[in-house]
Amino acid sequence: MADSSVEIIEGCRLPVLRKNQENEDEWPLAEILSVKDIPGRKLYYVHYIDFNKRLDEWVTPDRLDLKKLQFPKKEAKTPTKNGLPGSRPSSPERDVRKSLDLNVQSASAPSRGKTLPTPKRKAESVSLATQVTAAIPVPSLPSSAEANQASVYPAMRDSSFSIKSREEHEPLTSLTTNGTTRRLIPSQPGRKRKNCGGTDEMVKVFQNNNPRCSTVYLPPGEDSQDSSDGIPSAPRMTGSLVSDRSHDDIVTRMKNIDCIELGRHRLKPWYFSPYPQELTTLPILYLCEFCLKYLKSLKCLQRHLTKCNLRHPPGNEIYRKGTISFFEIDGRKNKTYSQNLCLLAKCFLDHKTLYYDTDPFLFYVMTEYDSKGFHIVGYFSKEKESTEDYNVACILTLPPYQRRGYGKLLIEFSYELSKVEGKTGTPEKPLSDLGLLSYRSYWSQTILEILMNLKSENGERPQITINEISEITSVKKEDVISTLQYLNLINYYKGQYILTLSEDIVEGHERAMQKRHLRIDSKCLHFTPKDWSKRGKW
Repeated sequence: MADSSVEIIEGCRLPVLRKNQENEDEWPLAEILSVKDIPGRKLYYVHYIDFNKRLDEWVTPDRLDLKKLQFPKKEAKTPTKNGLPGSRPSSPERDVRKSLDLNVQSASAPSRGKTLPTPKRKAESVSLATQVTAAIPVPSLPSSAEANQASVYPAMRDSSFSIKSREEHEPLTSLTTNGTTRRLIPSQPGRKRKNCGGTDEMVKVFQNNNPRCSTVYLPPGEDSQDSSDGIPSAPRMTGSLVSDRSHDDIVTRMKNIDCIELGRHRLKPWYFSPYPQELTTLPILYLCEFCLKYLKSLKCLQRHLTKCNLRHPPGNEIYRKGTISFFEIDGRKNKTYSQNLCLLAKCFLDHKTLYYDTDPFLFYVMTEYDSKGFHIVGYFSKEKESTEDYNVACILTLPPYQRRGYGKLLIEFSYELSKVEGKTGTPEKPLSDLGLLSYRSYWSQTILEILMNLKSENGERPQITINEISEITSVKKEDVISTLQYLNLINYYKGQYILTLSEDIVEGHERAMQKRHLRIDSKCLHFTPKDWSKRGKW
């Protein structure tokens, strides 16, 4: 469909032919990011609008629909301070500085006839649930005194169930609690745990006549004191998982490696990775699967393998069960391996920015063992010292091992380490699309497993608090609440919060658990946490 008389330049938008998941033709709108001439024809690197960047690709002219070609709009010239036209558009950083200047002037400078209004900053409650679907508004939680007087109602769903409007009550996502937790589980000797924070948010659970459907009653506690206005602060937008999209250039937006050979696998990278420039023109980039060193040819790889003594990742093996092992690698002691691991991971993580400064991080590499050695399956990294209880910075399962349960195994292992450390943990935000799906699935299965296994004692209905769920699982309380909302379990009924486990949720959970064969066995973990704050150097 391409017309040779029309010159297509970078920045143009037009429909491009591609195959969807059903192998059917579709024409999504795409942006031309680059044009290159090869003998006999041109190739265009396109990004499909509203699609993930890993689908970007080089296309031939016959896949372009020039009838709907949109040329890039010229940026309007912006006036300078002197009122003269300028050519540089304002950047987000300069806008932020301007707004800060306005705040300072309005707060400190005396009024001279006119006052500049201080820009109001909207406080947002950021929840993982909002990234997937809008959470149903849930009334604010009553005080503990009211909770103690709450009565328990029959478990069956009733037509009189009502959820009060957002105007009457605050959404549950804006609630965290403080205080101490009343434990219902025996504490393990010799194990200290940081207090999750929160009053007793009591969940009363009982079975009705149908043993497969239960209702949980949740009389929760007081509002959060985590922030000055009662609204929890947004997740930190810095760290190894976050990149500043305002500084993206045309180079980093394009995949620069065509193919990677890692052991017996050949991988097609999804994103840009800052390998040396001279390697980006090669048809295949070869990696040693044990030390992850990159080489330019198969002959170089074969020569390297005769000298490479590694048959497993460097570091300490802290877990082994069957063929699955985990190795703990210090980013300072094994800097070269850690940097090579980050370069490989960047091929499949769009938001990763950590490549060379690996000193403050620990890397936990999961491997699969056979007669040739320990082959890397995936990994996650975490900060040695995290002030915000992050237990994962980056997490990745390599594409050949995806959709086989290894992602959940990595997540489960990260929380098993948090249990040994006596902390609750959460991954760094924002999560990638695949990361969010994996974490949401893990949180859902873990919480439902606890709720369905609760048993009554002394003839009374079993009860549990959100803080206790957090303490048992080491999942941070905010993630527990957002997961309950995502599953749509929370209802407000006659002055109480109830969690209703429907027949569909119970059956869906049982089916999912039957497919989940890979689990972490805490008895096979040999891990002693270190207090990095007491060490002068890592």
